[in-house]
Amino acid sequence: MSKKSRRDFLATSAAAGGSLLLTGTRASGAVDGASNRVRIAVAGLNGRGQSHLGGWLGQDNVEVAYVIDPDANVLAKRMQSLEKRTEGKFQTKAISDVREALDDKSIDAISIATPNHWHSLMTIWGAQAGKHVYVEKPMSHDVREGRIAVEAQKKYGVVIQHGTQRRSDAGIAGLHEALQNGDLPRLKISYGYCCKPRGGIGHEPVGPPPANLDWDLWKGPAVISDFHANYHPYDWHWFWKTGNGDLNNQGTHQLDVARWALDKDQTHPVRVMALGGRFQWDDQGETPNTMFGLAEYPNGQMVIFNVRNVNYPKYQRQVFNEYYLEDGSKITGEGNYKILRPGASKAEPLKLPPGKVTPGGNWGAFIAAVRAGDPNMANGNVSDAHYGCVMGHLMNNSYRLGEKKPFNAKAGQFGDNADASEHFMKLHEVMRDGVGIPEDKAEYTVGPWLTFDPKTERHTGNHAEAANTLLKDPNNKGFEVPTIDKV
Repeated sequence: MSKKSRRDFLATSAAAGGSLLLTGTRASGAVDGASNRVRIAVAGLNGRGQSHLGGWLGQDNVEVAYVIDPDANVLAKRMQSLEKRTEGKFQTKAISDVREALDDKSIDAISIATPNHWHSLMTIWGAQAGKHVYVEKPMSHDVREGRIAVEAQKKYGVVIQHGTQRRSDAGIAGLHEALQNGDLPRLKISYGYCCKPRGGIGHEPVGPPPANLDWDLWKGPAVISDFHANYHPYDWHWFWKTGNGDLNNQGTHQLDVARWALDKDQTHPVRVMALGGRFQWDDQGETPNTMFGLAEYPNGQMVIFNVRNVNYPKYQRQVFNEYYLEDGSKITGEGNYKILRPGASKAEPLKLPPGKVTPGGNWGAFIAAVRAGDPNMANGNVSDAHYGCVMGHLMNNSYRLGEKKPFNAKAGQFGDNADASEHFMKLHEVMRDGVGIPEDKAEYTVGPWLTFDPKTERHTGNHAEAANTLLKDPNNKGFEVPTIDKV
């Protein structure tokens, strides 16, 4: 964006009701030892961005110094809301470009709630500027940029915390510690569900972006040729260049919990596959509204994941995790668990001590880590964020390389994996009997099994060439995710 267009945009934002005054004169990004105030910039003000504002305003001695969005109307609305909520306690600057906040040495941290395609680049820029980073899930839009975010954290030593609130739940942490230290039978399958009803998005024509939206800044690193109204403000989730589908949207929370439960030495899977489809809606979206994904880890443990968004009568909403143990037991719940043991007719309460988390919830834990300057205090650190996101990216990539197969019980290509076949049939029966998809008169997209090397973070074997091209998206000039050697 030119200096003139940026200046005009800021003037428009100010006229719409945003104060451009800024208090504070500290000359470094370190937290002020005298006041202990944390000054934070919030980027992305729709949806989760509003939750970020509420989360930071609920913390003691935290100042929202900047709000950042390429939509002037959104900026104006958030500024008006902030002025009411803060009652003059501090003043906030409204800007369109995150780089202006990163250049301010008095800013301690940035909080990222933009569309997915911006998450890693802002995280990397933040680390390079010496700012601590709270980044909404998923931390990365593709595998490679997630690795570069990890390397940026290592190099600059800032706190990076992933917006996966369940990482702050001591009950979930306690279960996983019990699984990993042998207090419970060994975990066999870690299962996640992202089954919440959604609707289609229709078709929007290509046309000019609205005058209030800086389209170049909204696109940032994403190579997109044309604007249509399904990109902004929310439905970018359902396009590959900007989003990751519900698997790595809402599903990131459950993917992260599923991987968290595995043995501690497990990082990435060695084999993945996925199948599904975008059933019934006949709309402009690209990502599947129904998906069944599998990830096999080096130690033999497996993650299975289930996405169902298509609504139907008596829809069973499921946004949680389950644990299948090697002795045949099954654990259900979230933070407060029950276990169904082999041969038992009824599940019994599973009493476990709380696990280790930084207290204060996700917002308070991040602020505590920032004040301490300790990345290890983050509930959901940059490495855990990367490992969980990559599992979702790999499942998505298998789907994207898939072929059309008749919608029937034979669609799954699971070999002798009886567990996978059993759980796929549960999904298939819901789609057939609940949603009403007719057998053999619709199609699944069935992805290939992809093999993956956890050390090199590249695919090997069959389909490797095609799969490796999906590990990194192209970027627009001026918004390139740096290579590791230049981070």
